[in-house]
Amino acid sequence: MAEILRYEHVDIHYNGVPAVRDISFSVNEGEILGIAGESGSGKSTLIRAAMGLLGDTGCVPRGNILFLGKNLPDLNEKEIRKLNGPEMGMIFQNAGSSFCPVRTVGAQLFESMRTHRDISRETFFREASDMLMRIGFDDSRRILDSYPFELSGGMQQRVGIAAAMLLKPKVLFADEPTSALDVAVQKQVVEEMLLMRKIFGTAVVLVTHNIGVIGAMADQVLVMRNGEMAEYGDARQVLYEPQAEYTKQLMSAVPRLKR
Repeated sequence: MAEILRYEHVDIHYNGVPAVRDISFSVNEGEILGIAGESGSGKSTLIRAAMGLLGDTGCVPRGNILFLGKNLPDLNEKEIRKLNGPEMGMIFQNAGSSFCPVRTVGAQLFESMRTHRDISRETFFREASDMLMRIGFDDSRRILDSYPFELSGGMQQRVGIAAAMLLKPKVLFADEPTSALDVAVQKQVVEEMLLMRKIFGTAVVLVTHNIGVIGAMADQVLVMRNGEMAEYGDARQVLYEPQAEYTKQLMSAVPRLKR
């Protein structure tokens, strides 16, 4: 499988203060990397750096973030904007907050697609309806004609997945995509993300504190602690035979049902 994304000894600072130190990993086509760790460990900062979403105070003073050979920190804002969407997609923790409440879902998705593609309204609705149907919406046209507040939190999150996948990016970043959902909807969202990987061969970088979600999805696992890499490797090895003391503590804290 071809390599899609590589971090090489990456440091990330906010206002000159280190937030992430010396992180290295790689993600291949169709592979899912799960990034785990406690709050404040630098998980979200890692993926936001790739998409140029660190804000005015954040920077990458050392290391490379290579996407298909391009070093992302070296690109200007316009070059990054061209990649975000058709090449790199993002699912946020609360997809509903990224929608404008006074415009329909379809109108917003159409505007987003037209930024990157010369596409007619008819073609958009056909492709968007097809994508929504792929992830389990039987009434896709009603969803597109709805306002965000007319959809439940779970439905908004699933629409967020469809929106991220409409341009068929090569890598999908997911920042705590299930944390605000109940267990039944979490399962549905996980299954739909796995389906996107199966259909399109999309690589996924999944940030979550939910070890169960990582166990269900990830091929590789990176464990973060205080901005540093505690452990990195094959998911089964990291989850069931951890080597780092911190990973052992993290796994021992996962609730388990007993008969």
